[in-house]
Amino acid sequence: MKVLIVSDSHGYDENFFKILAKTGQPDLLIHCGDSHGHEDVYRRAVSCGMFIVAGNNDFYLGSQVRDEEEFDIGPHHVFLTHGHRYRVYYDNSRIIDAAKARGADIVLFGHTHVPEIEYDDSYGIWAVNPGSISLPRQSNGKPSYALMEMDEAGEVKFQIKYL
Repeated sequence: MKVLIVSDSHGYDENFFKILAKTGQPDLLIHCGDSHGHEDVYRRAVSCGMFIVAGNNDFYLGSQVRDEEEFDIGPHHVFLTHGHRYRVYYDNSRIIDAAKARGADIVLFGHTHVPEIEYDDSYGIWAVNPGSISLPRQSNGKPSYALMEMDEAGEVKFQIKYL
């Protein structure tokens, strides 16, 4: 299973279409917020299921999506949030604690515009931020996204990719 994880498009959707051209259709699309109310753009672009949450810049745009979602991908319980309420600019401890409280072993978030993959050994939780597909803030300045691949045994592998 291939899961495409994006975040922080801020209404600039052209890079999303470049990513789709590069990766092909995913089995699942996840947007970690700040789509600027463009949920329908993403829903129309893919032929798979999709989860999307509101970010801190989506509150005034009439977005009809929730702030947080929980769902399962195979044997994994996923907590999806934008991250701004968990002070992710400082560290991931609060968001990992929130994932643990929900029984999640994967937390997906955005907000910082900086991609990262962290595995917390003490809780067994993956914390994945795909960065921003339109306004990157990491040193290489390239738009980023994440791919999650899950094999038939339910093992997951995450990769950060750049345009």
